[in-house]
Amino acid sequence: MNTSEFNSFIVILIYGSLVLLSLLNIANPLKVNRKANFWFGIFLFLWSTFWMDEVLVLITGSMVEFHSLFLVRIIQYSTPIFFYFSVLFYTNPSFSFKLTDLKFLLFPTAFLTCLVLSSLGYTTPFEFLSIILILVQALFYTVLSYITIRKHQQKIQQFSSNTEGINLNWLEYIILVILVVNIIYAVYNLFYDPKSLNFFINVVFLLVIYCVGYYSLKQKEIYPLEEKQREELISIEDNTDSEEVKKKLIPDEDLIKIKAQLESIMEIQKPYLDSELNLIKLAEMVSVSTHHVSYVINTGFQKNFFQYVNEYRVEYAQTLLKDSNSKLSILGIAYESGFNSKTSFNTTFKKLTGQTPSEFKNRF
Repeated sequence: MNTSEFNSFIVILIYGSLVLLSLLNIANPLKVNRKANFWFGIFLFLWSTFWMDEVLVLITGSMVEFHSLFLVRIIQYSTPIFFYFSVLFYTNPSFSFKLTDLKFLLFPTAFLTCLVLSSLGYTTPFEFLSIILILVQALFYTVLSYITIRKHQQKIQQFSSNTEGINLNWLEYIILVILVVNIIYAVYNLFYDPKSLNFFINVVFLLVIYCVGYYSLKQKEIYPLEEKQREELISIEDNTDSEEVKKKLIPDEDLIKIKAQLESIMEIQKPYLDSELNLIKLAEMVSVSTHHVSYVINTGFQKNFFQYVNEYRVEYAQTLLKDSNSKLSILGIAYESGFNSKTSFNTTFKKLTGQTPSEFKNRF
């Protein structure tokens, strides 16, 4: 099999994989992150169209002017927007579209205008402007999606003690790929034949797509399914992002009382040993609203929920590591202390102590 034939095989795998992943995400057999997976599935299908012309050539045996179709070019142009929509719903499942969101149509409308004027013979400057719009939109939604995910990674520390699996790290890598895809597409339109991407680029894309499939199907529910609990957590996040935390939600005497309750519960009942501990569970133990518990932790202890719980876990792990008679491995100690993976244990332990668990243990 020569390079050309192998490239054709890779193209078929890329297109087929994206279409299959699209259907799997839309069908969502695990019924998690429903809105987010729906939009992400649409994004994957739109992404597949970048290889559809090559697939059609392989099927028909002749060149097809696929990219010249207005509808197809608009669909391809909209790919970063649909990715951003999926990011919105991953980070906030209660998000709903409003009339003001018609602003998302501004770039596509401008792009369509350039295509129409170019087809009417005004190739200068509208053909060039259409390519500029591809780059501008790709950069705009890349940055916007990245910022949204970064904010999400900070927000989830307000209610979750273990953020691994819900921090959407894998989406950050997809953002880079979207940027590269759009840049390559634009460059090929400017300088090369846009009907065929480089063999090596296709191989890289195929590997990336398999990674996308693995992590997107592995992604678990980020927020509670119960609507009231979900709304509570989202509103807490919004308050934390704004200046609300600086306002007094409760009198100082109540803050001191709840603070003492929390310390007592953490010392005696050790809820931090539960790897699934979240703000809702802790609030139920204290018999206080999630808003007030979050406020007390943020204001009274000057920490977020993630930091507050994991300091107790690291302290408990240090006790186990000092025990020379213990037969637990480092991984065993991690699980025993409430961490759900060795990676999160090592990262959190080193951040708080300046040493890895192994280095700490070797001192005793």
